[in-house]
Amino acid sequence: MIDEKVVSEVELPGIPVFKKGKVRNVFDLGDKLLIVATDRISAFDFVLPSLIPYKGKVLTQLSKFWFDYTALICPNHMISTEISDFPEELQPQAEILEKRSMLVKKARVIPVECVVRGYLSGSGWKEYQETGKVCGIKLPKGLQESSRLEEPIFTPSTKAEVGHDENITFKEMEKITGEELAEKIRKISLELYQKAALYAISKGIIIADTKFEFGLDESGNLILVDELFTPDSSRFWPLATYAPGKPQPSLDKQFVRDYLISTGWDRKTPPPPALPEDIIEQTAKRYLEIYHLLTGKNDLP
Repeated sequence: MIDEKVVSEVELPGIPVFKKGKVRNVFDLGDKLLIVATDRISAFDFVLPSLIPYKGKVLTQLSKFWFDYTALICPNHMISTEISDFPEELQPQAEILEKRSMLVKKARVIPVECVVRGYLSGSGWKEYQETGKVCGIKLPKGLQESSRLEEPIFTPSTKAEVGHDENITFKEMEKITGEELAEKIRKISLELYQKAALYAISKGIIIADTKFEFGLDESGNLILVDELFTPDSSRFWPLATYAPGKPQPSLDKQFVRDYLISTGWDRKTPPPPALPEDIIEQTAKRYLEIYHLLTGKNDLP
């Protein structure tokens, strides 16, 4: 059994909460924010009653790795993940914040999930089967589940505070953000995906798809926010076992989704079922494995 203290909730005395998400708690530090990733896990828009050891640390440290790696393509909101760089009032909380927190710039978040797909899976596969398209983009006939696409495609969705995100066309995105900004986001999203996908392949990992969030900083510049190429926001498949025509083994949150589907839970009625110990342990191992494979670091067990 993995021996790691799990963190379900984080409170910082005297520091106001800016926002509480399904996984992250965001604290307001005036001109900056502190994002703290807990070990909560969500699926099908529910926060599960089970916690995943190391999950918050993996999400934070893997995002840090990718923010550094992609900074020349697009600047991001990250200031530091080092506790020593945090304001003095946070120092007494160093133990709980260690490796799972990120000091970031404030930004006006753009209300669109920016999804890039290099392979046909998930909701994209479902939509393709029904219409031959994904988010209004017509794809060749005869593709199979998990097929590699000739070129990665940009498929935005709404960013829902409650309920499910909904796939939208690029034209619909332009109405939300304006044409110029939408085009800039699409171009950068595809560049980010292609750079990361090439790197991941060299480590034996396929990034099948991923999602980005963008914001505008105080000067109106476009920056990446939230997380980047994590097992919560991406599908990671081992290259060695890749075979189109079926679902792929994964090193991401899909493992938990697959378990929940196997329980017969309707995915609509709360509460969601708890995860058995072996599923919790296997999920934690997958998160740690993808972190080690992609970063080459062994600073997490």
